[in-house]
Amino acid sequence: MANKLASFFVSIFSFLGTSLLGKNITIFLISMMPILELRGGMIAACLLGLNPYVSLLVCLIANIIPIPLILWFITPIFDWFKKKKFLRGFANWCERHAQKNQGKIDALKYYGLFVFVAIPLPTTGAWTGCLIASLLGLDKKKSMLAAMAGVLVAGLIMLVISFGALRGICG
Repeated sequence: MANKLASFFVSIFSFLGTSLLGKNITIFLISMMPILELRGGMIAACLLGLNPYVSLLVCLIANIIPIPLILWFITPIFDWFKKKKFLRGFANWCERHAQKNQGKIDALKYYGLFVFVAIPLPTTGAWTGCLIASLLGLDKKKSMLAAMAGVLVAGLIMLVISFGALRGICG
């Protein structure tokens, strides 16, 4: 699924061009997106034929940027969304999605957050992990460090998967 989504977004961002800069901006933007995050960025980097190590750095930076923003601002944003009839459903959906995964983090707190972010599976990652940490009221600085460490591990795993196991798919 991530491969199809990454391919889709690579085609959407094709207006950025085929230059090295355009390709790196593409994987940067994909890596900042919820759901795809670094997983999608690394797959896109493979599809675009980019250098694996430079791509890892670009995707790591892009996936880390939203972490403090989510931790410090998601709760007030959702509170505001809930006051707006047309955004209330979206905020409630996000919170329900986070609550489904809450048990995976709640018991182990920061270690749970780290593992949740580090394992590159669908519906896991920095966005959902930080949303859950915010809903649980975990310490923001400790959560940020745990999520950043998780993104680093997820990046290394995706480096191996994208440029190793999926290399034949990418061409």
